[in-house]
Amino acid sequence: MALIREVRGYTPEIGNDTWLAENATIIGNVKIGENCSIWYNAVLRGDVNAITIGDHTNIQDGVVIHTLYDGSKHPSQTHIGNYVSVGHNAIIHGAIIEDDCLIGMGATILDNAVVGTGCIVAANALVLSNQKLEPFSMYAGVPAKKVKDVTPEQREEIIKRTARDYRKYASWYE
Repeated sequence: MALIREVRGYTPEIGNDTWLAENATIIGNVKIGENCSIWYNAVLRGDVNAITIGDHTNIQDGVVIHTLYDGSKHPSQTHIGNYVSVGHNAIIHGAIIEDDCLIGMGATILDNAVVGTGCIVAANALVLSNQKLEPFSMYAGVPAKKVKDVTPEQREEIIKRTARDYRKYASWYE
């Protein structure tokens, strides 16, 4: 059973039909939508500020999601939209990921960055603090730079298909 822990008076809220791996860790001010999956060794640590995850979103193995404290000079929250796939070992620290995005394996997205709707962030990319990614675009590199537009076909075949596939994979474990 996943580690779900209250901290500072906040108890995580988990939506209907959301699957949690046995060793996923979900702490504090975390709200997860419906039909999501949180995979092995993922850590969602809402101890210092809020983390929200929309519907039909998957947080894959080894992902770390955290924020900056509300009382700090530049606080941050993490908000991840609907139909988002966050790849293995990615780090999301106090960023906003809008709907229909794919965050590649090992990518890092830092505080107060905004990943626009329909974006693909390539594996191992580094999205800097306060960086704003243009919707329907692909970003790669360190630091991340726009490399091309994401076509409607790519949005359907890569982004939506990955979100649907992860819902299917989670059903194998339920």
